Amino acid sequence: MALPTPLQMMGAPGSPYSRKLRSLLRFRRIPYVFILQNSFEAEKLPGAKVPLLPTFYLPDEGGEIVPVTDSTPLIRRFEQAFEDRSVIPPDPALAFLDELLEDYADEWLTKCMFHYRWYHEADATKARRILPHWAMTDVSDERIAPVQKMIGDRQIGRLGVVGSNEVTAEVIEESYRRFLAAFDVQLQNSRFLFGRRPASSDFALMGQLTCLALFDPTPSVLTAERAPRVYGWTEVMEDLSGMEVDQDDWASANGLPDSLRGLLVEVGRFHAPFLLANADALARGADQVETEIAGRPWVQKPFPYQGKCLAWLRDSFAKLSPDARATVDGLLEGTGCEALFR
Repeated sequence: MALPTPLQMMGAPGSPYSRKLRSLLRFRRIPYVFILQNSFEAEKLPGAKVPLLPTFYLPDEGGEIVPVTDSTPLIRRFEQAFEDRSVIPPDPALAFLDELLEDYADEWLTKCMFHYRWYHEADATKARRILPHWAMTDVSDERIAPVQKMIGDRQIGRLGVVGSNEVTAEVIEESYRRFLAAFDVQLQNSRFLFGRRPASSDFALMGQLTCLALFDPTPSVLTAERAPRVYGWTEVMEDLSGMEVDQDDWASANGLPDSLRGLLVEVGRFHAPFLLANADALARGADQVETEIAGRPWVQKPFPYQGKCLAWLRDSFAKLSPDARATVDGLLEGTGCEALFR
């Protein structure tokens, strides 16, 4: 279904998913207007049932404009509505790997993002002081102070939702260090994950990295010291509207560098065991996810949405043709990711 432009998008600078979609729209040259969350303009718009960022205002089947959230299905909807400068690889096997890596960015690296922002005092102090000013600059220090405290207290209180706690903290931070090393090697071999043009998963990684690399003090220093290439890539990804691409810029499945497999190993090391343990806890109606990730204990409350994410990945895998599935099986073999699809 065609979509009217400019698209209306409500978001915030501190939202990794807002940055993900805004960068993607710029690359695809899809006209849009960006409406700041909590602004005067945003107050006029209907709220989504689940208030997530970004929120787009799009026509439903009856033509009524309604709020729509969730970045991954939104990207696929935009693929149907706008033909030029696609971000989904044309090879079905690579499109599946793109979906898997996008899920890793959106659902695992976001644990790293939220953990670093609110677990460490220096990061939490910066975030609570600055985040409210993205929507409110024309207020006094006295008026903004209670808002700063409220935001900080609320977000720190939600650390457990994403799985950040005293038991899991080192697992999360180790996973980010290992991701930086693996992604740095990938960028030495390929400008993007699947060739010389960005895929959906590139924008998902970039969204989380706008926080981890560019804003939050602890991971920003870590990124600049250990992976300056990743830091620079993140800044460049903000606006690729001037980049020209063609179909030959996509990699072939048999031409992928070994470094992409290195990233899949990190998905298999950290994200896959969590997805499986989370799904098991949800199926049993358990109050806790208790498992081992990368040789260390992991404990958190079950996360229903990430149970849906695993189901969607499995559905996409089941829909692959025999040839595409054989290609995917070969690329995933030995990474740990294959356990998700047995």
